[in-house]
Amino acid sequence: MRAMILETTASLDEVSNPLCLADLPRPVAAPGEILIEVSVCGVCHTELDEIEGRTPPARLPVVPGHEVVGRVVALGPGSGRHAVGDRVGVGWIHSSDGSATENISTGFRATGRDANGGYAEFMTVPEGYAYPIPDVFSDAEAAPLLCAGGVGFRALRLTGLRDGQVLGLTGFGGSGHLVLQLAKHLYPASPVYVFARSAEERKFALELGADWSGDTSARAPTAAHAIIDTTPAWKPVLAALEQLTPGGRLVINAIRKEDRDRELMASIRYEDHLWQEKEIKTVANVTSRDIAEFLPIAAGVPLHVETQCYALEAANEALQDLRSGHVRGAKILKISNNFI
Repeated sequence: MRAMILETTASLDEVSNPLCLADLPRPVAAPGEILIEVSVCGVCHTELDEIEGRTPPARLPVVPGHEVVGRVVALGPGSGRHAVGDRVGVGWIHSSDGSATENISTGFRATGRDANGGYAEFMTVPEGYAYPIPDVFSDAEAAPLLCAGGVGFRALRLTGLRDGQVLGLTGFGGSGHLVLQLAKHLYPASPVYVFARSAEERKFALELGADWSGDTSARAPTAAHAIIDTTPAWKPVLAALEQLTPGGRLVINAIRKEDRDRELMASIRYEDHLWQEKEIKTVANVTSRDIAEFLPIAAGVPLHVETQCYALEAANEALQDLRSGHVRGAKILKISNNFI
């Protein structure tokens, strides 16, 4: 099967094409697993964290990719939750201990990092960590829902937001454009403010219903009760903390933060950024429950999913575009010609 593989970690400042095309044996579903013929796979910033070593794979080489949509083509012994031909999706959680806190369990294994992922024509996954895809979404539309959407849903729940309270979103890529629509559906009386560094992202946010949009350091019309940060940088953390109401909560939705502006945290001022019982909460991974609950809600809205598509062999180009901030919605690799 065709697959794009990561053989060694390296900075993308030094290596422009970190993934290489390989011909790998088709995997075989083990007991309790299913074999999926991959149709599409989303491209996530977490892949950049893997490639550059901030959250390195447990072994190399590895097939990245954890926003996977495809069809079940074989069942491992004892598998019965899905049928051959079912359309399913796989997210960042490849397997864990099944507990309510499986996202922070020592048994957590990540798709495309601890196990081969979706930048390939086929992959296997335990049947309990594959999810039916609602018919309202095409394969490409469904892919970012498996991570950007699912973990965004978790982040939104962690804000503790009540309808009518102000929500801020810092960064407006694959996750932000989904969370905005979800928040407008679940909290219709809540104004949503979007902070983004590019004019194109700010325009896109207003098109999707944001009540205000401005630069990362701009002053919003009112203070926010909660802000979700989805950026890889530290500057938005400081800016968001300044914009919170007393008792407000910042939820950082990122696997890792990059080092390039870490020194800004030395300028944190207790009285401006942390005083008056402001809170910081981080999102660690995602649970199977998050994804299973989120997908029907997403279909009920239904969410508008903006995508940009690339061929599997153009995965390096997609990653470089993502790193450069050339984002409008979510980036998708089309792997099979049988996608819908």
